[in-house]
Amino acid sequence: MTLKIYNTLTRKKEVFETIEPGKVRMYVCGPTVYDKAHIGHAMSALVFDIIRRYLEYRGYEVKHAMNFTDVDDKIIKRAQALGKDPFELAEMYIAEFEKNLQDLNVLPPTVKPRASREIDQIIQMVQALVEKGFAYPLNGDVYFRVRKDEDYGKLSGRRLEEMQAGARIEVDERKEDPMDFALWKAAKPGEPAWDSPWGAGRPGWHIECSAMNLHHLGEQIDIHGGGNDLIFPHHENEIAQTESLTGKPFARYWVHNGMLQLGEVKMSKSLGNLITIEEYLSEHSADSLRYIILNASYRSPLIYSDEVVAQAEKALERLRSALRPALPEAKGLSEEGKRALQQQVEASKAGFVEAMDDDFNTAGALSHIFELVRAVNQARADGALPAELEGAQALMRELTGTLGLTLQEAQKGGDADPFIQLLVDLRLELRKQKLYALADTVRNRLAELGVILEDTREGTTWRWS
Repeated sequence: MTLKIYNTLTRKKEVFETIEPGKVRMYVCGPTVYDKAHIGHAMSALVFDIIRRYLEYRGYEVKHAMNFTDVDDKIIKRAQALGKDPFELAEMYIAEFEKNLQDLNVLPPTVKPRASREIDQIIQMVQALVEKGFAYPLNGDVYFRVRKDEDYGKLSGRRLEEMQAGARIEVDERKEDPMDFALWKAAKPGEPAWDSPWGAGRPGWHIECSAMNLHHLGEQIDIHGGGNDLIFPHHENEIAQTESLTGKPFARYWVHNGMLQLGEVKMSKSLGNLITIEEYLSEHSADSLRYIILNASYRSPLIYSDEVVAQAEKALERLRSALRPALPEAKGLSEEGKRALQQQVEASKAGFVEAMDDDFNTAGALSHIFELVRAVNQARADGALPAELEGAQALMRELTGTLGLTLQEAQKGGDADPFIQLLVDLRLELRKQKLYALADTVRNRLAELGVILEDTREGTTWRWS
């Protein structure tokens, strides 16, 4: 089986071949830390966590860089409004975001560069672009000559003649061309600034990621990722300035996730339609947000609603059902039952890999896992012993763990467990005596307390909902 990835640059799926055999260099654009992170930020982090986990599952050694933009107009503006130091504000939100990622079971990146700590590398890169004629100083600012880059627009598919100043591209009549973008910005009163050959100033947005990429991953990387809202101008400009400097293709595969939407509208700070990660996790499990993403194509827009969350929680309960122990009265499977379970184990593993190899088709991968769930639960109902369930349940943990799901049950019960079991036994006795109304009352009252009973041919088991 061969892994294929959709490449935004070529607009098609391509066989995944790394620059260095067995190793992956992956850079993912992180947040601009001027406010609390929302679940739209979580979507991108989760998508690339899933991609990283699968690459590691397939045997690759992944060096994963995710940056923090901690020098930016928005940070400065927010800090001024709050009367705070911009670096202190950024540091606070970085700490919160890292805690959010930990709570979401996102693997920590191998390196986490920050723009403010990469100033020397940024200045060196800007200076080299000036020396090569791709950039020009202008009264303390430095701009990139877009028309000097002959294939500018190749990532977004836009023609230069049709482009207008976009997000974070400032209109400045002094520039040689309206589309030229800032590599370095001259200092303004009250803003952070560093000394440079062009005077005190700070880096532009796009140059930060290029410089951090070069510093930590090298001139060429395997995967460059981020939300599809970054394709233009951010990633387009990264390509222009990096390839103009090195003369080499920057990233082999450009991978972009779709946006999380509330209804038909993208979730964003500027629109104010946010659900912070903290707010989400105060009411729902981390697994549920990950499952919502897994159950869709990572490249497509994802509609968020309470109904979608409820469906995810229900699906997770189905997954967890396959990890429950054998029934106490289990007598063992027939030879035919053992063969059927083993065949499903082999089919689910092969199907999982085949789906994930097709541009990380997580929804398809989940369908193969649910086939395994169905087989495990049938085998348990047929009286499978713990040893007979062991292999299938181990594969369940392997595959769901590769997707980053923990499948942890909500922590309930504890000291109440013996009393719950007493009521379950009482209900069984009532049923034996044909006191069905009383038995149903016990069941219903337990359900109100969050206890689910499951009657099988081998007896009754219970669990917390």
